[in-house]
Amino acid sequence: MNEPKRWLTISRKRKIKDEITGELFILPYLLAFLAFITIPVAIGIVLSTTYFNLLEPPTYIGLNNYIALFTTDSAFMQQIVPNTMKFALIAGPIGYILGFLLAWMLAQIQSKPRTVLALIIYSPSMTAGVAMSVMWRIIFSGDESGYLNALLLNLNLIEAPIQWLTNPKYLMTIMIVVTLWSSMGLGFLAMLAGLLNIDQTLYEAAYMDGMSNKLQEMFYITIPSMKPQMLFGSIMSLIATFNAGSIGVALSGQNPTPQNAGQLIVTHIDDYGFIRYDMGYAATISVILLVMVYIFSRVAFKLFGEKD
Repeated sequence: MNEPKRWLTISRKRKIKDEITGELFILPYLLAFLAFITIPVAIGIVLSTTYFNLLEPPTYIGLNNYIALFTTDSAFMQQIVPNTMKFALIAGPIGYILGFLLAWMLAQIQSKPRTVLALIIYSPSMTAGVAMSVMWRIIFSGDESGYLNALLLNLNLIEAPIQWLTNPKYLMTIMIVVTLWSSMGLGFLAMLAGLLNIDQTLYEAAYMDGMSNKLQEMFYITIPSMKPQMLFGSIMSLIATFNAGSIGVALSGQNPTPQNAGQLIVTHIDDYGFIRYDMGYAATISVILLVMVYIFSRVAFKLFGEKD
């Protein structure tokens, strides 16, 4: 009778030890998450209920910042939110689809050329913001030395140089082009890895059952087999587009951008936080951005998450 009880006691102790060991392994990540995510978010939410100009202690004002944001900040509702939604809903999905298609095409070729091409495609995402803005400002320079203006003038398509980066008509389009150029980052690599790890016997079985072309292969096997990678890619694309506001400022050299044409929520935060030094109001805008990213993330989980 004592032997089974002794065995159960040893088994229970071993289980507790394994649980403690597992918790100790994740403790550093938990502490990092608390230090760099949870606590800053909590501080931001608290700060959004204050008036804080960096010179005086924060003063509690309740929901006044939120009321002002939606009632008196006309630029926010009329220009900045529409700009952000337009930018995110164009650059995000196009960059995501482009990343998937490029990864899918690379998965069809041999290993050595695939590695070289993947590095070439991925490299723009590693470009520092300053270097990127310098390169694109040269291309879209508003004088005759700008590469695009020089090309169009030589082709007699325009009569005078166009101020690409200070003209509100063109700035948003250029921001989207630059974002797409640099959008093949971790999401692209995750999708490429997912494609390369799909069980090839699935394709063989499908062709034996009557599948006849690559399009059917993509929709019936490839996409369903790599939902985790597609979810990761969609979240990375979403976060990147919502946080890409500095592109407009880097290209135009102004914050706010000309007539707010390239002004996004992130640059509105920078404007109030680091130019006007109204940290409480900047924190309020940050909370709204956090809510927007959360809502779109939930949509991505619904589309690509595992179904129960």
